[in-house]
Amino acid sequence: MAKVKVTKIKSTIEKDERQKRTMTALGLGRIGSSNELENTPAVAGMIRKVLHLVKVENI
Repeated sequence: MAKVKVTKIKSTIEKDERQKRTMTALGLGRIGSSNELENTPAVAGMIRKVLHLVKVENI
C-alpha cells in the first residue's frame, strides 16, 4: 500500500469539533507536525475532510 505524509499547516481553532477530532485521528497535534500513513480509503476520506488544514505528499 502506498504511503502519504500529512502535515498540519493551519490551526483548528474555531473549526468544527468533527474536524478537530479528525486531525487528532490523523495523529496531528501542533502546526508543523506531520505523520506518515498508509493510503487506505478511510485515511483518504479523513484527509479529504480536512484538506484545507493540511499539506499532503505522496511517498
